[in-house]
Amino acid sequence: MFVNIITESGLYNPEAEYLYQMSEFSKSLVSNETAAVVENPEGSSRIVFICEHAGQKIPEYLGSLGLDDEAMSTHIGWDIGAAALSRSLSKQLDAALILQRYSRLVYDCNRDFDAFDAIVEESDHVAIPHNSDLSLEQRRQRFELVYQPFHNAVAGVVERRMQAEEKPVIVTIHSFTPLYKGQRRTLDLGILYDADPRFADVISDLADTDSSYSAARNQPYTPKDGCMHTIITHGIRNGLLNIMLEVRNDLISDTDGQKQWSERIAKLLTAALEQLN
Repeated sequence: MFVNIITESGLYNPEAEYLYQMSEFSKSLVSNETAAVVENPEGSSRIVFICEHAGQKIPEYLGSLGLDDEAMSTHIGWDIGAAALSRSLSKQLDAALILQRYSRLVYDCNRDFDAFDAIVEESDHVAIPHNSDLSLEQRRQRFELVYQPFHNAVAGVVERRMQAEEKPVIVTIHSFTPLYKGQRRTLDLGILYDADPRFADVISDLADTDSSYSAARNQPYTPKDGCMHTIITHGIRNGLLNIMLEVRNDLISDTDGQKQWSERIAKLLTAALEQLN
């Protein structure tokens, strides 16, 4: 696509330059890979798993965001183990799964456009050079090309289930770092909820009966941290059962841990749905 960024009078045309950059950005972002990865959309389970921080990719347009590979491999770039755990759960329960391909540092898909931390300039004391001093247009580029396709994919799966007179259950899967801003976290499983505690109440009660791990409600984050955007958008607003699960990432950083926690969480979810039904 060619866009003339110089007017006939020889003057620079900023609007055309913006359209050209958007075109190039769009091609680099979605030429072969879309933001959302949808797996098993017709699964037999009522559960729809969502993993907003699954990926580490950065669009070619943005280079490396000014970070090295080591920094991108840490918890600031993605939720370590969350994608593998989500996939294991999807297979075990025959459930739909939507994952985000791109790093949370490009755009955090668990944040709306107006959230101050949708695109962070610093994460856990690490500066993100190419996220600083972004214009409104640059922020909107990322929103439109990362956030919107992902949430459109989620909404598509959820709406098809609802149109078929099913009642899907929204479950988002995250992981958290055991050391954050110098503070040690010993919790194993966080059970997070916002305005609708129905599912969380049952899962919390079930988790309390298992002494092999520690679990707590609205830890290590709370709704005040602004982390419930996906749950609110696709769960609460649709009147659907919903929950956000956070597993400490050192527990799911390898296949053995992912298998163990997949089995634990699948057991919790299955038992909770049986009780609520």
